[in-house]
Amino acid sequence: MNLKIPKLIKIALNNTFIKNGIEILKINADVIIFFIILCIKLINYGKSISPEYFSTTVITPIIASLLLLFSFSFLLKNKKRIRYLFIIDILISALILADLVYYRYYTDIITISSIGNAKLLGGVKDAIASLVKVSDFFYLIDIIVFIPIFKIYYKKVDVKVQSLVARIITFFMIFTVGTVVEAKTFKKVSIEQPTLLTAMSDRIYLTKMIGNLNFHMVDLFNFSNTKIKNSKKLSASEENQVKSYLKSKTTKTNQFTGIGNGKNLIMIQVEALQNFVINAKINGKEITPNLNKWVNKSAYFDNYFYQVAGGNTSDAEFMSLNSLYPAQSGAAYYTYCGNTLNSLPKELNANGYYTAALHGYAEGYWNRNVMYNTEGFNDFFGQSKYDRNENVGLGLSDKSFLNQSFDELQKFKQPYFSFLITLSSHYPFNDVKGYENGMDTLDVGSYKNTLFGNYLEGIHYTDKQLGDFLDKLESSGIADNSIIVLYGDHFAIPKQNINDLYKFEGSSSSDDLAWYQYQKVPLLIHFPKDKNKGTNHTYACQMDLLPTITNMFDLKNDYMFGKDIFSTGNRKVTFRNGSFTDANVFYVSWTNTYYDIKTGSKVNETPKLKSLKENSSNELKYSDELLNHNLIKSWIKK
Repeated sequence: MNLKIPKLIKIALNNTFIKNGIEILKINADVIIFFIILCIKLINYGKSISPEYFSTTVITPIIASLLLLFSFSFLLKNKKRIRYLFIIDILISALILADLVYYRYYTDIITISSIGNAKLLGGVKDAIASLVKVSDFFYLIDIIVFIPIFKIYYKKVDVKVQSLVARIITFFMIFTVGTVVEAKTFKKVSIEQPTLLTAMSDRIYLTKMIGNLNFHMVDLFNFSNTKIKNSKKLSASEENQVKSYLKSKTTKTNQFTGIGNGKNLIMIQVEALQNFVINAKINGKEITPNLNKWVNKSAYFDNYFYQVAGGNTSDAEFMSLNSLYPAQSGAAYYTYCGNTLNSLPKELNANGYYTAALHGYAEGYWNRNVMYNTEGFNDFFGQSKYDRNENVGLGLSDKSFLNQSFDELQKFKQPYFSFLITLSSHYPFNDVKGYENGMDTLDVGSYKNTLFGNYLEGIHYTDKQLGDFLDKLESSGIADNSIIVLYGDHFAIPKQNINDLYKFEGSSSSDDLAWYQYQKVPLLIHFPKDKNKGTNHTYACQMDLLPTITNMFDLKNDYMFGKDIFSTGNRKVTFRNGSFTDANVFYVSWTNTYYDIKTGSKVNETPKLKSLKENSSNELKYSDELLNHNLIKSWIKK
């Protein structure tokens, strides 16, 4: 028995299959080693940027992206192949290092737009030396070590070259496997997060889903796609059409013209604040008692629609500060961060105002670190400038954020424009730590532990913090010399959870008109000494905020698609998808259906309605042309 074992081993070693396998490993040792090393680097990078969330699921897209790159190496021979592998290793290692340094400064992933707009990135260049760690050279050490190793390998080992046919077959097989896995990865992301691949709203989250290399491929595609769209120059007549249309939208003077001259402007954008919670109760208790109090002291608009697209919160900011429509795809805060804008901060700067944006989350989120320079803010108080002493939801609690922001406001030189963005009431609304600190709880009854119930509890918490902040503005005397604007940014309850909202509202209708009628956010404009208070039922939207403010502060702005809310005359709200309403009829673009708002019934298209639809279509087109071709830059130069 014992004598037979060596014989069996000998037979096995002589087996053609094993010999061929060893030969294949020997022939492709360089590819295999580089592949393993780069897998380790990319996985280690993933753990560096997000140790608490990084999981094995991202390893699959990491491997797939490398398979696609490495498949091409099989078409090359000897020196050409090893050069290709070294180039891939050097480029990926350099990319990882750039991402690591950028992440340490901005807690985000670097993009082509941020590189292209490096002049807008502030002092990051000065900080690079302090951000690089000794351990970072781990990503480069293999390149140095491999050079002599592979020289020796090719000299000492008799490495045969596969035939061209064999190399083509190998390339095709590996490329196909990589492509199939990549396709499944991107399909999964597009289903779970439909706008994430185009909007790239959360770059770290996207990187965790598809891997670092795929993220940069998506970024390159989005950047190139935008450039191609913008490459076609507008004719003089097309440009004049846009300019003429904007002239027709110029705000006329009214009783509010100049009412804000010399006063501070405090603008608060509240995360996911929908209008249905205002003055509403659940189990006998007000959901937003503090905001309800300020509603009664302010000009309150209860038919104010959000118009965000793929950029969500950032779109709300973009429209409110510029009165320009969101990007057709993706987010304007990425796509147009290099544009020249005639924004609210710029106009106020020109009138002697100090301007500052304040938000207690990562500076790079939604590309704010770049975009706020484009918008013209003097300062941006982001996450790094706050004491992160209490978290609720995604990050710094609204309580801590607003308390610290109030302290900053007291230091600002007057007159100033402060733009504050809250965070705690962000989806999925499942963190109510504020209640543990002695705040009154909200009994949501049967909605407990549902998304809808969580939202009610979350917005109740934010309402308390907003109330405390607004009361401090009043008691300190700041409100006496300030106009305070407060509004919601976008929806809280997604369409798949809308039935709970209908149930809460006692709505018997669930058609598209009903859905749209709940896509309203509150707008409060508070004047000193509670002047001009009262509820206004005017149909308006986020595009109308800037024209309203520029009129109140007597600012020049010729490039706005909205209309002053206080102006009389025909009004129309146009949504990014082409739907619109004129307060009498609601047009739903995806079904090409008109609804009578009063009766809720469908109505046939009339010449007037067709003209309104065409007007909305043209307005969206003109806004895209203005942004895609950076027309404001050329107009200002003229």
